[in-house]
Amino acid sequence: MALTQGARFILTFMLLAVLIVVGAVFAGVFLASRGPSVEEGSVLWLRVPANLVERKPDDLFGQLVGQRNTVSDVVSALRNAKVDTRIRAVVLVPPLQQGLWGKVQEIRDAVRDYRMSGKPIVAHLEYGGGLQYYLATACDEIFLTPTSPLDLVGVASYELFARDALDTVGVYPDMLHAGNFKTAANVYTENTFTPFHREMSESLNRDLYDQLVAAIAEGRRMSPAAVRTLVDDGPFLPNDALSRGLVDGLTYEDELVDRLSDNDDDVGVVTYADYRKVDANVLGLGGGPSIAVVYAVGVITYGGGGVDVGGSEVIGSEAMVRAIRAARDDESIEAIILRIDSPGGAAVASDIIWREVHLARQDKPVIASMSDVAASGGYYLAMPADVIVAQPATLTGSIGVVGGKLALGGTFDKFGVTVETVADGQMADMNSFVTPYSDQARTRVQEQIDAVYEAFLTRVADNRSMTRDAVGAVAEGRVWTGQQARDVGLIDELGGLTRAVAIAKDRAGIDADQEVTLVMYPRPRSLLEVLSSSFAVRSGLIGTRWLGVGAPAARVQAAVTAPLRLFRPGEPLALMPFVYVP
Repeated sequence: MALTQGARFILTFMLLAVLIVVGAVFAGVFLASRGPSVEEGSVLWLRVPANLVERKPDDLFGQLVGQRNTVSDVVSALRNAKVDTRIRAVVLVPPLQQGLWGKVQEIRDAVRDYRMSGKPIVAHLEYGGGLQYYLATACDEIFLTPTSPLDLVGVASYELFARDALDTVGVYPDMLHAGNFKTAANVYTENTFTPFHREMSESLNRDLYDQLVAAIAEGRRMSPAAVRTLVDDGPFLPNDALSRGLVDGLTYEDELVDRLSDNDDDVGVVTYADYRKVDANVLGLGGGPSIAVVYAVGVITYGGGGVDVGGSEVIGSEAMVRAIRAARDDESIEAIILRIDSPGGAAVASDIIWREVHLARQDKPVIASMSDVAASGGYYLAMPADVIVAQPATLTGSIGVVGGKLALGGTFDKFGVTVETVADGQMADMNSFVTPYSDQARTRVQEQIDAVYEAFLTRVADNRSMTRDAVGAVAEGRVWTGQQARDVGLIDELGGLTRAVAIAKDRAGIDADQEVTLVMYPRPRSLLEVLSSSFAVRSGLIGTRWLGVGAPAARVQAAVTAPLRLFRPGEPLALMPFVYVP
């Protein structure tokens, strides 16, 4: 059948559009492969991008608009600059974004490693926020914009309780849990802290505060007691920060560049955006045996995973099993690193992925590396690994289970809406979105939750060589920092991806000084693969990461509504409670 003139026009237009996009991608790849021009004696102006992600998303939006910056990009830039004889110094500009600390500690470790080169690295605080100052304390010197305060005031976190609001609109939160500290549902069921919830929150906040104090004490060569006194005296006006020894100077960007010059000659400056394109192989880095890095990023559910409508990743059990199996079956892969940044999710989906990690460990060394968060279901994925590595501030543990539903019948009544049910089977409508559970249904749901919790405890005991009772003592849904988790036996070592690579090399029998090639899984799709596939879009976490970027209200909305959007009513969830760090 012949095409109409209009159909031929549309088809031609679509083909031209695809060719233009593909041509632009190839042109970008060609230009990037040429690498930037770096003058001898250059200063690397490393402005750390905000909203760093673990891996570059390969969805259509990311392919067409441009790739986001990863924490590994920043770490690699510092690693390259360490051995690059053309770089004489680095100026580190921390991002203005606040958030969790794991990725910041990853960069802080890279700064400390760079300093071993003997070349200077100084921090330039455009605005002196607390997390920015924490990162800056790893540098040789700290300089503050002359008009910026130093907002060093300690650590605070915030948690939401919406029970009164739900009562107002007629919503009944019928939620159940296993573990006294499993507080993920408290946002719906409570209007303030329970005693267990407060105990956990205060412990987490205190540990992060102690980590801040220790970093400042080490970086500024002060006693911890003196640092605590300074923090209590904050925030500081610029001159006060200088006189109290918290910064080394008050300078603008141009003055700082001049300061790094040994003579009157102009100093060449190369930006991070350009320097990140430097080929590590040219500097003698990279190459060698292959180690897989399997990324598990986002909330855990079933199926192929993908991205939500805001571009945030969702872990699909099917996709993760496929990726781990591919790395396991590839004979060129010497070891596997499972890189986790997840608050958990569906308990059964987590168990499906756990099984594949368990099988992979029988063939190759498996190292778990935790980023900002690897809690509840995220911790479940890490359990079978030979070694678990986390940053001191990683949020992990949360060994517990929660489930339930929100009954909306009261809301419907307020608006004059009637919902009629037709059901066959005594328990057919137990997960009705209108009515709360019956006593019998609530008993059944609690039995499921308790069974999953018991399996969780058993898995931890078997994988961590602990007794069931020992695990139970540190479980109960309690969230720990990485530092605390090491002390109670839930992880093995503190460090980031670089440390995980070193352990993987040792376990695989690779010489410590030998370079390796990191192979990312799931493998990134090409633009043509994205265009030819029906890529997954999830309805949950609209517009932001579950605990990441965007306006505070959007972050709150994303975290609070995630269980309602991604999971079915009553499904047992290994999901960490929401914590908002401004």
